[in-house]
Amino acid sequence: MPKLSVRNLSKSYPNGDNEVVEVLDNISFDVHEGELLAIVGPSGCGKTTLLKIIAGLLEPDEGQVVIDGEEVQPGHNRVGYIFQQESLFPWRSVRRNIQFGLEVANINSSEMKARVDEIIEIVGMEGLEDNYPHEISGGQARKTEMARSLVVSPDILVADEALSNLDAQTRNHLQEEILRIQEKTGSTILFVSHNVDEAVFMSERILIMSNIPAKIIAEYEVDVPKPRIRTSPECLLYRSDILDVLKVEQEKAMSQSRQKQSVSI
Repeated sequence: MPKLSVRNLSKSYPNGDNEVVEVLDNISFDVHEGELLAIVGPSGCGKTTLLKIIAGLLEPDEGQVVIDGEEVQPGHNRVGYIFQQESLFPWRSVRRNIQFGLEVANINSSEMKARVDEIIEIVGMEGLEDNYPHEISGGQARKTEMARSLVVSPDILVADEALSNLDAQTRNHLQEEILRIQEKTGSTILFVSHNVDEAVFMSERILIMSNIPAKIIAEYEVDVPKPRIRTSPECLLYRSDILDVLKVEQEKAMSQSRQKQSVSI
């Protein structure tokens, strides 16, 4: 049984001109327990909308999100979410940021301390527990956010461009850290990225989304043993194939835009 099943998800939004824009069109896929699955696609194709529906933050127009064989409803707490923009509370220390979800759940203080201590060690933030967000690096902030999601023991972790605002060296290091943390925790991770190299380096499978109305148009099983070498011929071949698919989608989007402009003129 898949850990997560997305079944026939569709979602539309009004665009302000008395029209409805269809963003997701009948999206279906599975994520297996302990898998790291990447989703890539053109900008604005609805990847964030998809993650928010999976995490229970948005309600779909149609379709289901199923975890461990049970359909979940909007507002569920089975999924941890790492947002694209840094979301740490600046007035809270690293430790108090991490334990926020446990406070909301009214976990007793001794259990809270034990769980926070354990996750701080797993993500490698020992010695920084009392620092505030402005006193740690961008990479350390991302690890703190990951710890905050993991400490409440979610079934699945979703990450929305979680490494996009980091420099290349820090980003590469955090990719390796996420793989190390996943190996220790056994977490099931679904992440969105515009960075094809990142997706190939980290994931077991990669799904490609089309322009809106978005569909899953390709799936790649990355059959390269971990740890991977970013510049290996095998990884570069996957990179080349995926970029070719994305290029076709970009050209379609540009063509549609030109057609709309000519009609309006």
